[in-house]
Amino acid sequence: MSAADLPALNAVLNTTSAALLVAGYGLARSGRREAHRLVMLLALATSALFLVSYLVYHAQVGSVRFTGQGWIRTAYFAVLLSHTALAAVIVPLVLVTLAPALRGRFDAHRRVARYTLPLWLYVSVTGVVVYAMLYGR
Repeated sequence: MSAADLPALNAVLNTTSAALLVAGYGLARSGRREAHRLVMLLALATSALFLVSYLVYHAQVGSVRFTGQGWIRTAYFAVLLSHTALAAVIVPLVLVTLAPALRGRFDAHRRVARYTLPLWLYVSVTGVVVYAMLYGR
C-alpha cells in the first residue's frame, strides 16, 4: 500500500466508523448493552486507525490543494472548516464519554454521549464528503 492509497482507506475507515456509530446507537436504544459496548469500541478503534492513517498520509504528502471553483469551493471550505473544528474537539470528547462507561457510571456516560454521538457522526460523515470533494471519487 502506497501513500496514494491512504485517502481511499481513510474514507472507508470514516464510513465504517459512521456505520458503527449508528449501529451502536440502535443497540443502546434497544437495551443491548454488551453489543453496544463492543460496537462502540470498534467505532473507536476504526476512528483511531483513521487518525493514524491520516497523519501518515499528510506527513508524506503534505497538504492537498482543492482545485474546484465557484460555489463548490465555498461549500468545500464550509464543510472542511466545520469538520476540522469538530475533529479537534471530538477526540477529547470521546475519551470523556468513554471513561464513565468503562467505570459503570452509565448516567454520566449518557449525559455526555448525547452530545458526543452526533458530533462524532458528523465528523465521520463529513470526512467522507471532504474526501469525495477533494479527490473526486
